[in-house]
Amino acid sequence: MILFPAIDLKDGNVVRLLHGDMNQETVFSNSPAAQAKSFEELGFPWLHIVDLNGAIDGAPRNEEAVSAILGAVSMKTQLGGGIRDRQMIERWLAAGIDRVILGTVAVKNPQLVKDACRDYPGQIVVGIDAREGRVAVEGWVETGETLAVDLAKQFEDAGVAAIIYTDIARDGAMQGVNTEETMALADAVSIPVVASGGLNGMEDLQTLQSASQGKLQGVISGRALYDGRLDSKQALEFLGC
Repeated sequence: MILFPAIDLKDGNVVRLLHGDMNQETVFSNSPAAQAKSFEELGFPWLHIVDLNGAIDGAPRNEEAVSAILGAVSMKTQLGGGIRDRQMIERWLAAGIDRVILGTVAVKNPQLVKDACRDYPGQIVVGIDAREGRVAVEGWVETGETLAVDLAKQFEDAGVAAIIYTDIARDGAMQGVNTEETMALADAVSIPVVASGGLNGMEDLQTLQSASQGKLQGVISGRALYDGRLDSKQALEFLGC
């Protein structure tokens, strides 16, 4: 199971939000590239990047910061936030991003996701962000009636590299990962699932590893790593990284 350290970008800074609220941010660094380099030096094999402004605006807004990160590290990267068309998918993959994360567009234009999976095998991830099991889009501003499980099933045979499932109510709140809903989704599809939102420390990591039964590709950690509640060395050793 992969532990993905998260770099969430807002106005060029590395931040963490509470419940995805853009008005409830904690700034952890004003140098995304330096933060990424520190994660690489700790031994993390992957980096999870989100353009928060882009997710709201529907177009990339932290391109300079992302480019700086790519220039600073050689670790693998996945990027989401504001990637809504074929041009942006191609642009970021050409720039060196290993996997692009498609969220809002997966709801509004699922065929684009399927076409991208066909043309870029192993490089397309679907991000499913949910409140009480229902999918939220546009940077979590809009919540519709679509169930997370139903959306995931639409891509069952598309060749999606992974599904990142985020419980918005847990995100940034340090309340523990919603293991029950995450595993329910993982059980419903054959696509590998990445857990996101609420990781609070080693106990959560151990619970997820135990529950995974090989169905979880990984887990994303943000605030727990920044606050020191999750020790990087201990976590990576536990996961055999």
